[in-house]
Amino acid sequence: MGGCAGKVRRDDEEKLDFKGGNVHIITSNEGWDQKIAEANRDGKTVVANFSASWCGPCRVIAPVYAEMSKTYPQLMFLTIDVDDLMDFSSSWDIRATPTFFFLKNGQQIDKLVGANKPELEKKVLAAADASTS
Repeated sequence: MGGCAGKVRRDDEEKLDFKGGNVHIITSNEGWDQKIAEANRDGKTVVANFSASWCGPCRVIAPVYAEMSKTYPQLMFLTIDVDDLMDFSSSWDIRATPTFFFLKNGQQIDKLVGANKPELEKKVLAAADASTS
C-alpha cells in the first residue's frame, strides 16, 4: 500500500482517469493559484493529490479520489501530475506518489503519503466535518 518513487515515464501510458468525479486537474502554476484563491474565497478545504500516470497505486486510488470528490462537495479536490509540473511538485517536496495535502486558507493542515484508502477516507472525512462546522 505504499507510494511510487522514481521518475520513469513511458509515453504510452494514459493519464489518470478522474472521470465522473469533481476533480480539478491542475496543469499550471496559474491554475493552482486560481483554484486556491477560489477555495479560500469559498472557505473550502483543498485536497491536493500529487500523483503520476505511471504509478500503480496512483491509478488504484484515482477512482476512489474521484468518488470522494462527489461525496464531499464542500471540499475542493485537485490533482497535480508530478511529471507535468516538476518544478511545482519539487517545491512541495514530493518524495513519493501519491501524496495528498490538505490545505485550509492556503495553509497545510494535514498530509498523507501513499495510496492508503482507509487513511485517506478518514482524513477527507475529518476535513469535510471541519469545513461544515
